[in-house]
Amino acid sequence: MKFPSEPFKIKVVEPIRRTTREERDRLLREAGYNLFHVPAESVYVDLLTDSGTSAMSDDQWAGLMLGDESYAGSKNYYHLEETVRSIFGYTHVIPTHQGRMAENLLFSTVVKPGMCVPNNIHFDTTRANVEHQGAQALDVVIKEAYDPHCELPFKGNMDLVRLEETIHHIGRDRIPLVMLTITNNSGGGQPVSMENIRQTRALLNHHRIPLFFDACRFAENCFFIKEREPEFAGTSILDIARELFSYGDGCTMSAKKDGLVNIGGFLTLNHDQWAQDITNMLIMIEGFPTYGGLAGRDLEAMARGLREVLDEDYLRFRVGQVRFLGELLDQAGVPILKPIGGHAVYLNAKEFLPHIPQAEFPAQSLAVALYREYGIRGVEIGTVMFGKKEPATGRTIHPALEMVRLAIPRRVYTNMQITYVAESIIELYRTREMIHGLSLTYEAPALRHFTARFEELQPQPLS
Repeated sequence: MKFPSEPFKIKVVEPIRRTTREERDRLLREAGYNLFHVPAESVYVDLLTDSGTSAMSDDQWAGLMLGDESYAGSKNYYHLEETVRSIFGYTHVIPTHQGRMAENLLFSTVVKPGMCVPNNIHFDTTRANVEHQGAQALDVVIKEAYDPHCELPFKGNMDLVRLEETIHHIGRDRIPLVMLTITNNSGGGQPVSMENIRQTRALLNHHRIPLFFDACRFAENCFFIKEREPEFAGTSILDIARELFSYGDGCTMSAKKDGLVNIGGFLTLNHDQWAQDITNMLIMIEGFPTYGGLAGRDLEAMARGLREVLDEDYLRFRVGQVRFLGELLDQAGVPILKPIGGHAVYLNAKEFLPHIPQAEFPAQSLAVALYREYGIRGVEIGTVMFGKKEPATGRTIHPALEMVRLAIPRRVYTNMQITYVAESIIELYRTREMIHGLSLTYEAPALRHFTARFEELQPQPLS
């Protein structure tokens, strides 16, 4: 089947309610046109993120009842430790309440002011945690990643020539580690090939620089490797994952993605001294090393989810459902980033709204219009999230890609609901000239997209 059916059946349902356009318009004005401030109960289909929004399985829910809430030495921690070591292969397993805390612990321990951390493309919290240490978060993805029409199978790959030039220019001593984000979220959910990972490892070996993965969507990346690299066509997802992580020295993980849980993450690595220093910091700000800010029941659900995500039938449906939405839009002429990624479809806001300049936030404007008209919530991945101001001139440097990400939660929505999303966007595309830009009225010094507020440059009439 081109788009495989669900490899599960629905056991519990949650009602969702429709709102009127008038109600949504009011909510947008109250929220300062920031969809992070819109109450979730007023969203019909919520594609804001796939992080922490998964539906857990009956086995995971059963695991919650086996939660050992001992302060130290919880049996659920040892189950998680065994599971993580069996998949990722690293020595030390440090649980955290979510991925950004794993990033914070790693970077606050090993990154110093004036250093540089190269990545294919840093996502928002990764970049913020690097920059919070006074270091440079440098994107070194291949140039094709910035072409929304290019259909390379592995657009998340590291640009090895630029990476080597960066090492020579900056100096090995100012690069504490290199990261690879799998899949590459900021670049459209695009995977990194095993061959590119091998070559990155070989280059870094030459310069004695550690390699870490941002592994939150590792299983989806492994599925693309199986699908697109002939060498791995007959290899299990678990064995692909084990080989992939064998080229690294550790990884950060938000288990709220490919851990199939609503809360949780971890940091796992081989470096003994780093692990000791990180654990000392963990005790100060997260909790004892065998719970890391989580209840025992959450550790158990995470351990079980990490096993479930390796199931090939699940991954085939997961990637297929995203592809289903993307192809419906593409066939109708809606501009999207290609190829279709692993966890989300990315609307190309520059081409969707060519009449709105980047200074007026076309992707945010598109996300606002999609919610106002149809009750669908996506998220801006563009100037709001990644725009930078030059310190000397105050001029905004706009990112190359201006997108609205439609991130599909795992095991949550049916294909009928996905079809509703597609039909809504297609209808909106036909009336796109009615959408106007936004002006920024408030921004925080870091991660401004979470709390920013806007005004419409031309208010929308109520129908």
